Amino acid sequence: MENENNQTPLCGLSKEKFLSKVDGKQTDLYILRNTQGCEVAVTNYGGAIVAIMMPDRDGNMANIIQGHDNIEDVIHSPEPYLSTLVGRYANRIAKGRFQLNGKEYSLYINNGPNSLHGGKKGFNAKVWDATMISSHAIVLKYTSPYGEEGYRGELTVWVAYSLTEDNELVIKYSAKTNKKTIINLTSHGFFSLAGIGNPTDSIEGLECEINADFFLPIDSTSIPTGEILKVSGTPFDFRRPKPLGRDIDADDEQIKHGAGYDHCFVLNKKEEGELSFAARVKEPVTGRTMEVWTTEPGMQLYTDNWADGYKGQHGATFPRRSAVCFEAQHFPDSPNRPYFPSVVLSPGEEYKQKTVYKFGVER
Repeated sequence: MENENNQTPLCGLSKEKFLSKVDGKQTDLYILRNTQGCEVAVTNYGGAIVAIMMPDRDGNMANIIQGHDNIEDVIHSPEPYLSTLVGRYANRIAKGRFQLNGKEYSLYINNGPNSLHGGKKGFNAKVWDATMISSHAIVLKYTSPYGEEGYRGELTVWVAYSLTEDNELVIKYSAKTNKKTIINLTSHGFFSLAGIGNPTDSIEGLECEINADFFLPIDSTSIPTGEILKVSGTPFDFRRPKPLGRDIDADDEQIKHGAGYDHCFVLNKKEEGELSFAARVKEPVTGRTMEVWTTEPGMQLYTDNWADGYKGQHGATFPRRSAVCFEAQHFPDSPNRPYFPSVVLSPGEEYKQKTVYKFGVER
């Protein structure tokens, strides 16, 4: 089912510019709409979200997620994970090695000495099968063959994006495997709540709250040390809202290891797997707000510490720290840390995750 209503998308993106063949599969652009006049634009290449059109306190619409305006730029983006789906394993696995059933598995090393975000060609670089369910919902499906990127088992993944009448982007994941394997999926949205521009504004003025009493410290290669530390008295204390930029360059070993924030927070949960509040940000100039709710135990806060002003859609540019990422996930390097929540999926089980990005305005 195509975008059957021939409305010109608010985001100004052209379907034609997303039509291509990659690895023999068709790429396309899909627009989700609600009756509030908001939009989410998605391509089935990497499940990349290329636009989220939301109003500010005066009703002015802007795209608040970083993306490109044609398929070639999506494929060759300087930021390969720009607002894409990430798997089989989001975040890092130390030295690209882990053991399962007593056997060692080796993964592609693509981040210092470690394996990051699924390896050389993860889910962010795959063409997913797309089915528009309605004007506001789409389901993407990808089957990862046995041994792909060094992972065990054939893994079939479904991801549903829906845009609700309450201006929530709901992302539901499910996956099944035919052999015991590991899995950790996320959406790597690069959010710019002031709206993308040339240049896109810094996120350092965003007021941020994170519902976490603990975080995972990292070593100099961004692998968790294995400790679970209290946020209290550290730059990682977002239990009360504070500007993202307040401690982003603090004289702190952890901040230096991440070149800013690039750390997993241990979300406060009453029970495992509950959909609970994870984070909230407010953009003070426009009044735009975003809340994150998730069933996942962790959330990586990444403050776009490595961008260099590369070009995005419609002439926008993306300087360092012009986006914030809230990646709901299990913990990095979990396969090598038995006391972290398990990332093992066995045949007959179903991996499930639900994460909600709720957009609003504060007058």
